[in-house]
Amino acid sequence: MFEQDLNYCPQCQDEYRADIEICPVCECNLLTGSEMIAREEKQQQRMADRSGELSPDDDLVAVKRGPLAEMKVYEELLNRERICTVLAGDESSCGKGCCAGTFDLVVRREDGQDALQIIEAEIRRTAVIDSDSVEHGTGDSVFDPLASDNTCPACGHQFSGGMECPDCGLCF
Repeated sequence: MFEQDLNYCPQCQDEYRADIEICPVCECNLLTGSEMIAREEKQQQRMADRSGELSPDDDLVAVKRGPLAEMKVYEELLNRERICTVLAGDESSCGKGCCAGTFDLVVRREDGQDALQIIEAEIRRTAVIDSDSVEHGTGDSVFDPLASDNTCPACGHQFSGGMECPDCGLCF
């Protein structure tokens, strides 16, 4: 996946020539292919080391708070990374999701930093729209009802026609 003689952005994963040192989009220092390989191997090892289910003895910490539907998205994302989660409703929640309560997404303390990074990366991925491309009409992440083809700004799915993303269900 990574070539050792190229540089890569650790955030957006874009590939650059070896003489380029900073990602022009993310404005962060690039890593060599070897560094990216080592980083990926370390991440794979951390993922493999994560234990299964939560137990009553686990030290838990809340990493995100919000409405149930939003927390379920993050819960699924973390579960794919083998981070065990619990959704805990506040006192205004009935626990079934039908009340408009607020929920905490809870993980093991040792998984907390990884969980925060995964959630922050997802927020950046789904919420960032390049203002220059919107202003100049060149962006592909903004829904245009007059265009024949569109790209969903939430999930990146490309589709034709309609006022709803067929992949994630976002309505426009």
